[in-house]
Amino acid sequence: MSATGWLGGVVDAMLEASVVGSFTRVGVRVRRRVLPWEDLPPDCLRGKVVVLTGGTSGLGESAVESLARLGAHVTMVARNPSKADAACERLRALTGNPAIDYVVADTGDLRAVRRVADELGARHPRGVDVLIHNAGSLDDRYAASADGIEQTLASHVVGPYLLTTRLLPALRAAAKRGPARVLWVSSGGMYSEPLRVDDLAMGAADYDGVTAYARAKRAQVTLAEMLAVRYAPDDIRVHSMHPGWADTPGVARSLPRFRRVMGPLLRTAAEGADTLVWLAASDDAPLAESGRFWLDRVPRSIHRSGASGRSDTPAERERLAAWLDRVTA
Repeated sequence: MSATGWLGGVVDAMLEASVVGSFTRVGVRVRRRVLPWEDLPPDCLRGKVVVLTGGTSGLGESAVESLARLGAHVTMVARNPSKADAACERLRALTGNPAIDYVVADTGDLRAVRRVADELGARHPRGVDVLIHNAGSLDDRYAASADGIEQTLASHVVGPYLLTTRLLPALRAAAKRGPARVLWVSSGGMYSEPLRVDDLAMGAADYDGVTAYARAKRAQVTLAEMLAVRYAPDDIRVHSMHPGWADTPGVARSLPRFRRVMGPLLRTAAEGADTLVWLAASDDAPLAESGRFWLDRVPRSIHRSGASGRSDTPAERERLAAWLDRVTA
């Protein structure tokens, strides 16, 4: 390793250990200077189809803009058709790419997910090159989905799992031209919770929105590792990432006190979405391996404590897979 590369690694490790320095705008801006930061070639996604959930605002909207500028045909999965119409019109004008469209579904509604997966398969007969699970929110009140599943768990984990399995034929079709990708937008908040399948579905009596969100995000990261192994024979790469602490409408709505305190240090939506876009578009590290968890284009450990590491056992992973197969059957 060169002296510059060695120094960059030391700086990155120091930032990561600090948490605040890593997750805020400080981390992304310093790393962009001290680490090899690949410039994505113009039009590198020309001819590729990207399906992204939750693209009408925040990180998702920023990612759609960047992906469209790289030439991708981007189809958003959105809950609100009027917001999706406005977002598509705005992003087409901004990027000059007319190939931005949407389908309507709530990712927490399994019937809607099945319907929209069929619609996406018909709309993109040559396949889906990249599937991005970005939709979801942090809710302060308990709610159940149409299927009776706690809403945070339904929209962040169960629905995305079902969408992935239903789109497997489209992902396999795209993989014939080069590796397809499934990407999960998680959160650094997942470090605060272990993987315990029995605790994933919180009830109304003990519901805490922050805890429910962190547990769902933990499940996403574990699930990405599991699916990476399952889909390796299909030439489908699976990764998860977290955007750090970014100033988005979701943060303003769900964590107003956190936003007031951290405001000057929060990342922009584009800075938060950078690693996601890179994972979708780069043919370097994102295709060299599968099943990693990323921040600022560097793979990270999925555990920061011994307790969370000890809970993430092969048996618990098997329980997670069995539960998801059962509720999505």
